[in-house]
Amino acid sequence: MVADTSHTLDVVADEDSSKRRQILDGARKVFLDLGFDGASMGEIARSAGVSKGTLYVYFADKHRLFEAIVEEESIEQGKTAFNFDPDRDVDITLPEFGRAYIQVLCRPGGGSAIRTVMSIAERMPDVGRRFYDNVLARTVNRFAAYLEARGRLGELAIDDYELAAWQFMQMCQATLFQAFIFQAKPSPSPEQIATVVDSATRVFLTAYRAKRD
Repeated sequence: MVADTSHTLDVVADEDSSKRRQILDGARKVFLDLGFDGASMGEIARSAGVSKGTLYVYFADKHRLFEAIVEEESIEQGKTAFNFDPDRDVDITLPEFGRAYIQVLCRPGGGSAIRTVMSIAERMPDVGRRFYDNVLARTVNRFAAYLEARGRLGELAIDDYELAAWQFMQMCQATLFQAFIFQAKPSPSPEQIATVVDSATRVFLTAYRAKRD
């Protein structure tokens, strides 16, 4: 008679996932409090409530740990379901996307990973590149594809859709993102976001809405 080991394997996998989550949560707090250079594996182990031996079973060093945190941040931001349905007109899609984009970008606690990536990107270019590709460039590409679809329908007149996508997203950040990322101001309120995004929408459509005969 062959013993059924599937349940045992599931339990082990759940425990392994739970322990990894415990370590990542502890590491995220240490990186936030001390920065990348100030963080040590000993401090991370204490924060996570595990031994250094257990920590090294899961991650070889703090570089690997930070890469895992950045990967999680990329996945988390990628879950945001921006509605780029090509059948929706720009007057609805632009302000809705702008608000959602800034809310994600400036959400409480969300700036810590961005700040840390910015601080170590020169030393760890692969981490910076992956964050850029998986978070920023992916959203830009989806948005540019939407703009191109509306251009084909005659609603927009744009020569460079990727450039136009970047322009709108940067305008939505005006007065909000830099103040947040440098901790000069807290996360903006929905009212503050709406004011900036509505202005960005008006400027964008003034420049790119197709002229009607």
